[in-house]
Amino acid sequence: MSTPLAYSLTRYLAAKQSVDDRALNWQVWQCLVAALPRATAEQPLRILEVGAGIGSMVERLVGGDVLSYATYTAIDKAPALMAEARRRLAQWGGERGFQVDEGDHGQLHMRRAENHISAETETIDVARFIAREQGRRTWDLLIGQAFLDLVDMPTTLPGLCSLVRPGGLLYFPATFDGDTVFLPEGDAELDRTIKDSYHQIIDQRVLDGKPSGDSRAGRRLFAYLRTAGVDVLAAGSSDWVVFAGANGYPADEAYFLHDIIHTIDMALTGHPQLDAERLCAWVAQRHAQIEQGALLYIAHQLDVLGRVTAPVGERQDSKP
Repeated sequence: MSTPLAYSLTRYLAAKQSVDDRALNWQVWQCLVAALPRATAEQPLRILEVGAGIGSMVERLVGGDVLSYATYTAIDKAPALMAEARRRLAQWGGERGFQVDEGDHGQLHMRRAENHISAETETIDVARFIAREQGRRTWDLLIGQAFLDLVDMPTTLPGLCSLVRPGGLLYFPATFDGDTVFLPEGDAELDRTIKDSYHQIIDQRVLDGKPSGDSRAGRRLFAYLRTAGVDVLAAGSSDWVVFAGANGYPADEAYFLHDIIHTIDMALTGHPQLDAERLCAWVAQRHAQIEQGALLYIAHQLDVLGRVTAPVGERQDSKP
């Protein structure tokens, strides 16, 4: 495909779904499935997903027959994404034989034989959600996909853990862990400077006056979980690897790559360590390589599954 003239977060997340499906660590996924408590109509599984985007994880869990009876709370701070999640999930469920009923306040009920999934979506910042729900509700499973590298883990993770019941699970797939590769290699020094500068931007990101990023979140997550009273049950790599085959890039992954290059361009424009003309030429070259089906993109990520073991009041507050 040619380089897009405009970019959409909704389309990016939809294009990313096939990349994630291929990348998610199967061993960690199987451990998650085995560790989930048995759900019944009377005691459905309670799941909370933070940064839920357009609801791809709900589709993945239901489509993989992981969920039979569940109440699923999905939150994201972007109203457009939550609206798209409800639209997509209603369409997805209807196409797969579910009776789909939409309720008030972002609720969606999907029913068929031996299945009842009640999904609730809410547009809210995760910090506000934690402050509101602490001491009120707990969940059996908390999911944060590609999420922890976008927040300040030392302050956010303990709050997330407090929302999980003792013995409950935390699943953090696709947590970025500090390496990005674009091939074919061009000017090696320029490639390295762009990568390092972009990771620096992630590390220095501030939203609402608070730190909001960590380019090595995957590896650092282990120590933060230990401090929060969480045992790691399984972990493994979930690298994005995107390349063109004989028929080009799969699904909408060419758009996904164009969006990645555009994001780097927007983040690094005006960066003091980068010459503007060289950056512009690098961006144009990478877009052209996507159009030609020549670009290979790799991003190193980790999937981590943990179980809450320590009561909230007994968890350590110090940083690891």
